Amino acid sequence: MAPQKTALIAGATGLVGSYCLRMLLQSDRYAKVTALVRRPLDVQHPKLEQKVVDFDQLATTPGIIADDIFCCLGTTMKKAGSKEAFYKVDYTYVVDLAKITSRQFASQFLVVSAMGADPDSLIFYNRVKGEMEEAIKKLSFTAVHIFRPSLLLGERPETRIGEKVGEVVMTALKPVMLGPLKKYRAVPARDVAKAMLVMAIDDGGGIQIHESDEISMLATP
Repeated sequence: MAPQKTALIAGATGLVGSYCLRMLLQSDRYAKVTALVRRPLDVQHPKLEQKVVDFDQLATTPGIIADDIFCCLGTTMKKAGSKEAFYKVDYTYVVDLAKITSRQFASQFLVVSAMGADPDSLIFYNRVKGEMEEAIKKLSFTAVHIFRPSLLLGERPETRIGEKVGEVVMTALKPVMLGPLKKYRAVPARDVAKAMLVMAIDDGGGIQIHESDEISMLATP
């Protein structure tokens, strides 16, 4: 049996991150799972180490090291309150984490981005996601896995009316979204988390981008 690995997750309270944390703790691949958190989680597990951090001070925080890094950090423009605050969470924190763990010889970096990510996009949200992806691609990981889900399905602690309407519409349209349209299908958050774990276990190399249709395939038993 191969030696067990260590995992580190950021964004463990989010929609994808909460599923991802549970799956990492259940996985035989990992002997230890470190969660970077702003405040302690109401989760206990013998493999779990919770490290309370100030994400503005990641560069001076010791012990941010693991074999596989799972980054599920992200916010919305509405929740962030400004473009500057959104950029800090979805670009600065993500890229800082990647740079730090790359210097600590992490092997794989797996990150949740978004469909439409493009550094040249006229849409601010998509442009930030694209710039984040480009920055991470330049780092010295053995593997970088970028997950670009379409609309995420799942129960959030807060109600987002627009996304609820989107879920209903996208679910209704799913049967006719075939061929090249499959990548636009809404995808359950748990499937994104499962796909992240599947690709980590695969131990492949290089830079790989996974969109909603592939995410669904990876998550299918």
